[in-house]
Amino acid sequence: MLTGIEEVDWASLGHAYGPADDVPELLRGLASADPAERETALDGMYGAVHHQGDVYDSTLACIPFLLELVADPAVQDRGCIVELLTSIGGIELDDDDEELDELRADDEEFIPAANYAMAAAAIAAGADVFLGLVSDADPEVRLAAPCALASLHPEPARVLNLLRERLTVERDTEVRLALVAAVGRLALRHASLRTETVEWLGWLARAAQDPGLRLAALAQRARCAPGDIPDDVVPWVTGLLEEIRTSANRAAAPGTERAATPTLIGQVRELLEEHAAGRPAPWTEELLRTLHAALDDRVDDRIALIVAQLRSPDWGQRSDAIWMCGGLIRVWRGRYEEVVRLVGAQLQDPEPRLREAATSFLERLFELGAPAADALAARLAAGPGAAGTSAAGPVRSGRDGALLALARAGDTRAVPLLARALEEPEVRRELLYAMDGLGPSAAMLAPLLTRRLAEVELDERLYDRAAPLLYALAAVRGAQAVPEVLRVLRGAPANRRDWVREAALRTLAAFGPAAAEAVPDVRRLLAADSAAVATTAARALWAAEGDRGDVLPALEGWLRPGASGAEWCAAAQALGEIGPAAAAAAPALRPGLASRDLWVRVRSAAALWRVSGDASVALPVLLAAWEENRHARVDIAECLAEMGPAASAAQLVVLTELTRRRRHNAREDGSGSHDIHVDEKLLTLCRAALARMERGTF
Repeated sequence: MLTGIEEVDWASLGHAYGPADDVPELLRGLASADPAERETALDGMYGAVHHQGDVYDSTLACIPFLLELVADPAVQDRGCIVELLTSIGGIELDDDDEELDELRADDEEFIPAANYAMAAAAIAAGADVFLGLVSDADPEVRLAAPCALASLHPEPARVLNLLRERLTVERDTEVRLALVAAVGRLALRHASLRTETVEWLGWLARAAQDPGLRLAALAQRARCAPGDIPDDVVPWVTGLLEEIRTSANRAAAPGTERAATPTLIGQVRELLEEHAAGRPAPWTEELLRTLHAALDDRVDDRIALIVAQLRSPDWGQRSDAIWMCGGLIRVWRGRYEEVVRLVGAQLQDPEPRLREAATSFLERLFELGAPAADALAARLAAGPGAAGTSAAGPVRSGRDGALLALARAGDTRAVPLLARALEEPEVRRELLYAMDGLGPSAAMLAPLLTRRLAEVELDERLYDRAAPLLYALAAVRGAQAVPEVLRVLRGAPANRRDWVREAALRTLAAFGPAAAEAVPDVRRLLAADSAAVATTAARALWAAEGDRGDVLPALEGWLRPGASGAEWCAAAQALGEIGPAAAAAAPALRPGLASRDLWVRVRSAAALWRVSGDASVALPVLLAAWEENRHARVDIAECLAEMGPAASAAQLVVLTELTRRRRHNAREDGSGSHDIHVDEKLLTLCRAALARMERGTF
């Protein structure tokens, strides 16, 4: 085994962490009789030789030996090696990757795109080894082989016939699903096979005896022909899920016990096993993800499917529905009231994983979480013995996600619970940032926030500990905290001093005239070297006593040639907040309208409108920026709402935004905790702007 491994000059090759002289040991480890040693070796292969999907010269040198291991039935865990080979050889390049090779050829750490092509060619040359694996005695090998064949074998028509034939004799449920998924992958990769494959998948979706197989075929057919998904897909899928749930053959095959290993792969495996534990058909989750991806912008169908799942007696289906909806609601706008209400109902379920999923989902909804507010409040007020409580009493912890969700929804029932949370030694910082939507009722929290701020030490960690409290005090208008805010302002250490000062000044600005005691300290900071500090000081000074002749000149001083974009934006935004009283600053703002920096143009145009009331110059700039950068739309919509009839030329732009189904800030590569909230704010502002344009009133 591993013939010729010593003949390779591994030390002259490299991987993610330097010379590859440790690779022979990893390859031998993959063939070890010890499960822990095999897993450690596999972790090393992914961690160094195929680090984050990269293909090094050492990766290429490994391919013949990996193929040899896969072909030897005496080697255990060969399914994992098949998956490794599939990952190494399955990256498909486009022209842009080849161009990057030319641009970055002088970068010593750059992995040439040619390496990926050579890896694919080398594995394709030996891909016949995968043909026999579809009937291997090891189900883990049979599970990995179909994807490898569909991704790597150079004869797709031959593979298609083999996969379809194998499906007639395979009895393992998950392997059968893998065969169907591989057929769908072939159809997507090879247009010449697509029509035939779509027809076959459609036949299988209706003819198969096993409801799981029918669901897999339906999902793959939708993936391959998304424009031809039947109108009755929701009741069809719902019926299949019910058949799967009530199927007599629900017992899952016992899993193989593996020794725990301190590796990333081991941790991932344990998490997956925990996620699947107690579920008769955990594989439905992946099938539904495939189907949802194919449905794409058919939001109403996707919502209907999720609602049906949330009403299922199977807690696993309900859990899947919550995670599916998380991906749906962050990308697409829609009517989610019923979904949110049903998710809220899961908070009382005895299954902790379901409660955790529901809480995590509701945390990100902000105002969209209102339909679940009663359920959240009930969850937080639950007595001993209820789901989510302990023998010690009800769950009211400041670390509880249900409390964060209730506060972000703007429900005042969160206020007394927040008061209790503020008595705890540690408070989740997100709770402090959630207090700005609770209205006047949150004023009762000011004394507790003040006391906590007084306990914060003026050390190197001051910003991290004080900033959330300062934000919360500004939100509840806790002006009694002025002495403690001043203590922080004056005692800011060198570490992040400007950040601390800016946060404290922003809080004083929120207090308005009630912060008169702080005026001398604030006035001194008008001359700060930091634009963020100086302009925030100007805003606080204006809020406390108006302009005594020093606020406007201090702000205009930052609107100078050579100012950075951040400096100009800070000054323009502060002038805009002052409004008509800063009309004299209009000439200083005008040069910003022609800046190359989009945000300088937006801030200058908005400020110019607010100080002068003249929309004729500002509006064209704002509308151009609207099209140029979608992330500027919230700020622009806020200005349009203020303009009212003066912004009538923007009516079509606003109407278009309101009719879009995709969220303006949706990203395919992830999301932020506030993305949904920000998009909903945009919609609210657009509706307000449109109403004012049409009525001509505020």
